Amino acid sequence: MDQKSSSLGRFGGKTILYAILMVFVFIFGFPFYYMFVLSTVPGTEVYRNPPHIFFKSSFFTNISALFDDIPFAINFFNSFGIATLATVTVIFFCTMGGFALAKYDFKWKKPIFVLMLSTMAIPPFLNIIPFFKMMIFFQWYGTWLPLIVPGMANAFGIILMTQFMQSSIPDALMDAARIDGLTEFGILTRIAFPLSRSGIAVLGIMTFINSWNNFLGALVMLPNINSTTLPVALSKLFMQMDGDRGGLMAGTVLAVVPLIFVFIAFNKQIISGLAAGSVKG
Repeated sequence: MDQKSSSLGRFGGKTILYAILMVFVFIFGFPFYYMFVLSTVPGTEVYRNPPHIFFKSSFFTNISALFDDIPFAINFFNSFGIATLATVTVIFFCTMGGFALAKYDFKWKKPIFVLMLSTMAIPPFLNIIPFFKMMIFFQWYGTWLPLIVPGMANAFGIILMTQFMQSSIPDALMDAARIDGLTEFGILTRIAFPLSRSGIAVLGIMTFINSWNNFLGALVMLPNINSTTLPVALSKLFMQMDGDRGGLMAGTVLAVVPLIFVFIAFNKQIISGLAAGSVKG
């Protein structure tokens, strides 16, 4: 009798837990579903009350209107190119910086780490005016460089890789590599990088998503509609009084799909990387 009671209690507890999880799935998943629905609704019916909750047949009509309103293909290429270059450079330089802080002892190591950590507490918009003036001085205004170069060795990436490498790369392995004649740069490229794949995956995915969604930087540095990124182009379409709302929703879906694909394709690496980086010893 006690076993039946305990099993029923566990079953009831799991049922309640799954019910709560399903409620959260609906709360967080419905906006995405509704966004996809609106991308198939005619532009004149986007704000209809009661709203549409099922898919319609106007998706390709909305796509056509989107390409008529903004140079979507160019904006998509700009977003993809900037996000890809930013991801590659951040992975390389932040892994190099994290490797140095994690595996080498040198003067001012702790103060440098604390200084980098403290910079993360500064809101990014506070330095937008000095940053803008610096980009004008370097003659980088209107190019991709302001959205790539300043973040190559950002504090978050270096700290993330430092914490990950402290536990993932054995000192004995590095000593053995030195005995075999491997240079320090060779240790970085042939030992540190392969052993840090999970951490690199987390850093790369987060960098790609953040760069893809970067609105303020692109708004300030790439004001021209033909040179800017998707978030800014879609916001300009939204501000147009005569802009097609169906095209706007279709563009939003096309802008979100790559991020959903990246997350689905690499979610195992994200979970394993975060779990491995959180374990010390």
